[in-house]
Amino acid sequence: MTAHFATESSREVIRLLEQAGYEAVFVGGAVRDYVLGKPATDIDIATSAKPEEVKALFPMTVDIGTAHGTVLVLIDGEPIEVTTYRTEGTYSDHRRPDEVQFVTSLREDLLRRDFTMNALAMTKDGELIDLFGGQKDMARQLIRAVGHAADRFNEDALRMFRAVRFTSVLDFAIEEETFEAIRAHAAQIQYISVERLKAEMDKLFKGVNPVKAFQFIEQTTLSNHLPLFPRSLGKLNKMVPFRTAVEGWACLMLAGDFTSGAVAKAYKLSNAEKSFLSTVHQASVRRSNSLFTIDDYYHFDLAVLLLAEKWVHIIGHSSQALSEDEITSRKQSLPIQSVADLVVTGKDLMAWAELRGGRWTGEWIEKITMAVLHGKCENNSNNIKEWFLNEFKREK
Repeated sequence: MTAHFATESSREVIRLLEQAGYEAVFVGGAVRDYVLGKPATDIDIATSAKPEEVKALFPMTVDIGTAHGTVLVLIDGEPIEVTTYRTEGTYSDHRRPDEVQFVTSLREDLLRRDFTMNALAMTKDGELIDLFGGQKDMARQLIRAVGHAADRFNEDALRMFRAVRFTSVLDFAIEEETFEAIRAHAAQIQYISVERLKAEMDKLFKGVNPVKAFQFIEQTTLSNHLPLFPRSLGKLNKMVPFRTAVEGWACLMLAGDFTSGAVAKAYKLSNAEKSFLSTVHQASVRRSNSLFTIDDYYHFDLAVLLLAEKWVHIIGHSSQALSEDEITSRKQSLPIQSVADLVVTGKDLMAWAELRGGRWTGEWIEKITMAVLHGKCENNSNNIKEWFLNEFKREK
C-alpha cells in the first residue's frame, strides 16, 4: 500500500529522510483531501530532522522559513516543503508565534494544528495516522478544533475564519464547542491582516455552499468585526452560486449597498477587481431602469450582464426576466464584440480622407463602431468606406 496522492519525488524525499534515520510523513491538506476522495494538492512533509539536517541531506534546497522549520527541497525539478516537527509558543499578536521550538514527536507537532481533519498524517506506504479523531469528524462532516478550541483561536485568530471557509468549501458544519469558541473570540479577527482575510473570502466564494458560511459568519458574530459585511444576508444568499471569487465580491457589494470603492478599500482588492465591481454597479443601475440596450450588450462583459440581471430580479426592479441563454445569445449576436473586430483601422481612414492622423481618427473609429453595431453599415471594408466618406463630407 502507498500514499497514492503523493508524487514519486515526494516519496523519494521521505525515503531519503528515513534512510538517514529520521521520521518523515505527509501532513496537512493533501492527506485530508485524499481521505475525502478529493484531488490532493500542496503536498507537505513533516519530519523529525531539523532544518540544517534537511539541508545537509539534499543538494538543492531553498530557505523559505527555516526559523519556523520549513525548507523547500528541490528534487527532479519538483519543489516540496519539508517542515520540522515543532511546537509553538504564545501568539501575542494573534497571528504569529512568538517562538517556535523544534521537537521529535509527531504527536506534539499535530497537536498544534487547527482542526482534526487537518491533523492527519500519512506514511509513504499509505498508513494513516489519526491521533485526534479526524476521520470520525470528517465522516460526520464536522469541523472540530484540535484540543481546546479557545487555545487554537488565541494562537491564530485567522483559524476562526478558516473554519467558516471550510463550511463553504466542504459543506461541513462547525462542531458546537468550536462554534462557541469562535463566537466568544470573534472580536480577535480584527488583528488579522486584510490580505489574509481576503484570501479566505476568495476561497469561500468559490465553495460549494457559501450560504452556509455566510450564516456561520453572522451566527458567530464575526460579521460585526469584519472590515465590511452586509447587515442582512437575504439578498446575498439569493445571489449564490458565484462563478468566480470576484463575482462574490460584486454580490457582497450589491447586497450590502456598498460602493465599489468602499469594498475595494476595505479588502484591498486589485485594480482589476475594483473595476469589475464598478462595472457591475453601473450595469445594475442601467438594468434597474430598462432592459439592456445594444450598447449595453456591447460595453458590458457577459459576466457583468448576467450578474446585473440576477440582481434586479432579486430586488424586484424589473418584471421582465431574461434567461441566461437569452442574454448570452443577444451578446453573441452582436455584429462586433469589440473595436478589435472592426475590419478597418485609423490608417484606412487617413488614406480615405487623405489627411494626417490625429484625434479625429479615434473619434471616427468610435462612430464607425456604433454604426456597425446599430446596423447602419456592415463590417466590411467597402461598406464602411462608403458610409465613412458620406458622413465625413457631411460634417466637414
